[in-house]
Amino acid sequence: MNKLLIIEDDLALACVLARRLTRHGFMCAQAHDATQGLLLARQFKPSHILLDMKLAEDNGLTLIEPLRLHLPKVLMVLLTGYASIATAVEAIRMGADNYLAKPVDTQTLLNALNSTPMDMASSAIDEEPLNPKRLEWEHIQQVLNANKGNVSATARQLGMHRRTLQRKLLKKPVSCHLG
Repeated sequence: MNKLLIIEDDLALACVLARRLTRHGFMCAQAHDATQGLLLARQFKPSHILLDMKLAEDNGLTLIEPLRLHLPKVLMVLLTGYASIATAVEAIRMGADNYLAKPVDTQTLLNALNSTPMDMASSAIDEEPLNPKRLEWEHIQQVLNANKGNVSATARQLGMHRRTLQRKLLKKPVSCHLG
């Protein structure tokens, strides 16, 4: 059985995630701050970690390296309500295996948790790097989808003016890869 450690300061969300993922075969443990998360990671020895980027006064990014040091083979997914391309790149660079914007549906979460680091590594090798405009476009689409097409809510979540977002949505990048 897969063991999942949920490090999330929103107790209600942590409970919902634990209930959802228990139904899908995960044995779940919850931590609600950085210190408790590191301690529970040592005791529980999870195969998977869901890590919130903002833990009260702490930043979840600072936990990635110590968690990775103690659990080198753990599959780690960073969850955030403050999604940006810069933090996504930073999280992956620091050792997270995946990065998802809240709110996240169960299927997207399961896909991230059930993909092995080898699956992601081999797909990354096969693909050419995306250009920054295409990467931004895909990120905007993911956040827009999470907000069920609500442009105003998406603009607020991305920290940009609604009209700016509408202009970006009209300019779909033609070329997918760096030239």
